[in-house]
Amino acid sequence: MIEIPDELAATQSAFNGAAGRAFIAALPDLAAQLLERWGLRMDGPSMYGMCALVLPVVREADGRPAALKLQAVDEETAGEPVALRAWSAAGAGAVELLDHDPESGALLLERLDERRPLSGEDDVRGAVGILGAVLARLVAVPAPEGLRTLGEVVERMLAAVPQRVGLLADAADRRLLADCAAAVREVAGEPGDRLLHWDLHYDNILAGRADAGRAGEWIALDPKPLAGDPGFELFPALDNLFDADEVVWRFDALTEALGLEGDRERARAWTLGRVLQNGLWGAAEGEVRLAPDHAEIARRLLGRA
Repeated sequence: MIEIPDELAATQSAFNGAAGRAFIAALPDLAAQLLERWGLRMDGPSMYGMCALVLPVVREADGRPAALKLQAVDEETAGEPVALRAWSAAGAGAVELLDHDPESGALLLERLDERRPLSGEDDVRGAVGILGAVLARLVAVPAPEGLRTLGEVVERMLAAVPQRVGLLADAADRRLLADCAAAVREVAGEPGDRLLHWDLHYDNILAGRADAGRAGEWIALDPKPLAGDPGFELFPALDNLFDADEVVWRFDALTEALGLEGDRERARAWTLGRVLQNGLWGAAEGEVRLAPDHAEIARRLLGRA
């Protein structure tokens, strides 16, 4: 039997309703099937994120530690195996995909050191530099065919602006989100073609393991991939481990790491696009104020703080 954390069950029920509860109910049987099919044995307690259950396992055939990731297939997760294969082929520093079950969306991944997330480093500016270096390798890879695109995402966002911005209670929030939308409109015609992670924050980079030949490496995991402009990748590193006084410094460090310092305004517009995206999502869920950190990031990048 596998342990399904109550927090994962609650999250799935809250965000996905009946489909989320069905996903949770099916996990024990799915895990048992995949453990048998791929010749795996459990090697520790279950781990979880917002949308996935991760089981530490060992492959019986060669004794290699691995991680069995069980998640529902949706718009965000469908491209994960495609992206991981592309990054692996390019040696781009993402977690290695060992096997994939297309029907369930389950992934068998190399085991990383879950005790050493980048978020645990004492030197936060040093962590920003590491994240920038990892991100630069990822976005250097062209996006494979068939992934969702930033152009599609932006089209839906801008279409939602007139109705959802008006749901915010505070006039300053409404103006700020409208300014974010205006910035996105300036760059929407050239959405880009790089392979984006979309969610590269400090907890989504873990240290590699010596028994996998990856000692000393920092490795990205849990992408929600899409094809687009690298400037759309910077927001998570500004918001995670948030520090208002560090927003502009981090933004400049990341644009330099990605070679975007000559196109800083474009990178700023796409980062404001992430504020817009989150604000629109929040309004759709009944939130009447922008998240304070997100609003502050927008103000700092617009020179209003």
